[in-house]
Amino acid sequence: MSSNSSLDPESESFESRPVFYIGQHDSARKEALTDDQYTQVLNSGFRFVTAPITNQYFQDRVVGLLREYLKEREQWAQKQQGATASQQPNPSLPGPVVPTLTDKDTALFPSDYLGSLALYSSPWIDLCSPDPHISSISRQVLNLEAAYANFCGARTIVIPGPRQDDSGRGIAQYARAIREAMHVANRANIIIHMPMYREPGLEEKVETLSSIFNPGSDSAGDDKKKEVDLFGAWDSWNTIRSVCSYSMRLFVAIRIPRRVPEKTLQERWFAEPLHYLTISQEIFQANRAGHPSLSRHHQELIDRYMRLRSIPWLMLIDVGPSPEEIESAPGQADTEFPSLAEANQALRANRKSLMNPHVGYMRYLERQQPPFSAMETPALTSFQDWLQPPLQPLADNLESATYEVFEGDPVKYDQYEKAITEAMIEWRELKKPTSTATPENPSSPELVVTVAGAGRGPLVSRALRAAESTGTPIQIWALEKNQDAYVYLLRKNKVEWDNKVTLVKTDMRGWEGPRLKGREDVIGKVDILVTELLGSFGDNELSPECLDGIQNHLARPHGISIPHSYTAHLSPISTPRLFADISSRVSGDPNAFETPWVVRLFAFDFVAQKVPDHPRFQQAWEFVHPVDILRADEFAAVHGKAAKYVTGGVGSMSGTSGTNEHNARHCHLTFVCPTRGVIHGLAGFFESVLYASQTGEGKEPVEISILPDQIDRKSRDMISWFPIFFPLKKPLYFPQDTELEVSMWRQTDDTKVWYEWLVEVYAWVGPNTRIKVGTSDLHSSRKVACLM
Repeated sequence: MSSNSSLDPESESFESRPVFYIGQHDSARKEALTDDQYTQVLNSGFRFVTAPITNQYFQDRVVGLLREYLKEREQWAQKQQGATASQQPNPSLPGPVVPTLTDKDTALFPSDYLGSLALYSSPWIDLCSPDPHISSISRQVLNLEAAYANFCGARTIVIPGPRQDDSGRGIAQYARAIREAMHVANRANIIIHMPMYREPGLEEKVETLSSIFNPGSDSAGDDKKKEVDLFGAWDSWNTIRSVCSYSMRLFVAIRIPRRVPEKTLQERWFAEPLHYLTISQEIFQANRAGHPSLSRHHQELIDRYMRLRSIPWLMLIDVGPSPEEIESAPGQADTEFPSLAEANQALRANRKSLMNPHVGYMRYLERQQPPFSAMETPALTSFQDWLQPPLQPLADNLESATYEVFEGDPVKYDQYEKAITEAMIEWRELKKPTSTATPENPSSPELVVTVAGAGRGPLVSRALRAAESTGTPIQIWALEKNQDAYVYLLRKNKVEWDNKVTLVKTDMRGWEGPRLKGREDVIGKVDILVTELLGSFGDNELSPECLDGIQNHLARPHGISIPHSYTAHLSPISTPRLFADISSRVSGDPNAFETPWVVRLFAFDFVAQKVPDHPRFQQAWEFVHPVDILRADEFAAVHGKAAKYVTGGVGSMSGTSGTNEHNARHCHLTFVCPTRGVIHGLAGFFESVLYASQTGEGKEPVEISILPDQIDRKSRDMISWFPIFFPLKKPLYFPQDTELEVSMWRQTDDTKVWYEWLVEVYAWVGPNTRIKVGTSDLHSSRKVACLM
């Protein structure tokens, strides 16, 4: 990372809060600005400006073409009146064709600064029109403009969204036209300008072809008596991006309403690929001093959206400079060339007067943004919505850099140290016997502590600190199968641990047990077993299977496993960004939609709501350690110790010996969705009880959690684990007041572990009647299973 990067906390230019990138759009602008006019707008505080692709001359030419065609068509119909009374125009008659653009039709030409302009397509076309001639000529205009903008090198093309949402035919026509335009403009990003919802009084005011030729039948009809459908505009957007196959070049600009909607709609748009937040002049209110300002609800909305990894740009609409002010911009011939000192003095003197008041207010809001939190460091922000395949710690040896990332989370290790400390204190309080006790010394105070899967040793250091702080004598063992990490542990034992730790290079499942100091011929037991084998879903890095292989060395009945238990939790989510990302990977990775991805979920929406008996986050299953009886041990007792590792037997779900069948799980969960939406997959989380008090005094257990509604209470600012995402191959749309039935299985064949998942949609059609309205494929991660 560059030393002067604004994302580098060590650099002087590091921004401690989001930066606003503010642009200007004039809905009445018919011509692209000249260089001098463009400069004047930038001098008033804006960073970018919109420019119409074509001008008024082109609009007049298209209107004239259509008017002439309709006139000829009417004349033809009059000539045919004598044929039959019901004569209809011949459908094979050619429609109007818009000729190619000329230099009179546009003021845009390829230039160095064109890439900094947001090109705005003609708002007067009507892609949704039921009139086939108007919709056809509208598509032609859009394609001509998109092609020319693409030729000029435009980075973005903004297209006004449909004027209404209740016409399925119209929205389908619009969506198809956008898909075609994306093919024409194959290098530019396409941005659809949509309202957050259809707020009465904030409809588009630009006259369209429909209103010109069919007054009163404009597709933007203003029916103020009609009930406002909060999710109607989002529904239209969902159709558009679905028809466009969730293209990575398709974005949305949302128009902020005067009245901020409920949180569910705000979160729905938060999950979408936002490029612009647009704020019209009507949204601003005058404060006591007469300056423009925004309500507290608007400020909170902007604060929330500015936390996205790709911060949306702000576009202020019709706030000035006025066309008259721009027209009065001095030409190059009138400009004198002052000295640098004079120019600097003039700039300082005029900066305040030049600043647009609305931009000035937005700069004030920028300074009032909450600073980035500990969870919003540049490193963590870079992980937002970034897909990572789960680790395979048993099959693969991790690199030092991976361990280093894990060790960068003090919260997790603080909780582990607290759990070890409480276990040691209560061991002494409850007068439990230790594994080092002998007939000659039955009250030996030394506890046998084993850290299995030690990595680079952070848990070993915490166990030593806990022993020192509690005055507990211990014999400590550290097991690690990674030969390279083992070398690191040997050095650390000499340099930091004063050779207090007995290191063993071994897979914990094959360890013979601790040989007690002074009695090396005796294989003893472990009093406290500490592991950090948890994954994003609790068990997805095979913690149950690993602990099965070592728990026989735990002293019974007093031995303690840290963690004691862990639970997996699920919630259905909408995440268009991740679906688009996974879709783009399928050509190179055919199992992309069958892979449970580890990801720091950010731009997503929880589609389920918390209702009685059906919480938003529901427990899938639980694992508790130690396990009293293991099927593998029973199998080995009958068939021999080595036989439990032989697969191909019968009697289990997967046709194997069934020695790991006790770690298989299944759940069926019901989630309630009051509002309609679309689900792209399941978000998985976990919680773990590291240590639960055994004194019976009602102490709070020591826990860690990544559940969104529990993490702040149990392990605030913990970053060791990101959630897991189980994707769906196809987005699953659901109407309002539906229930999502989620089925999930944890499967095993004694050599690997995988997950299978299925989602079904049910709608209530009566007080006691449900019907299924949708279902996903049965997904399986068996081909990318975690190897035992």
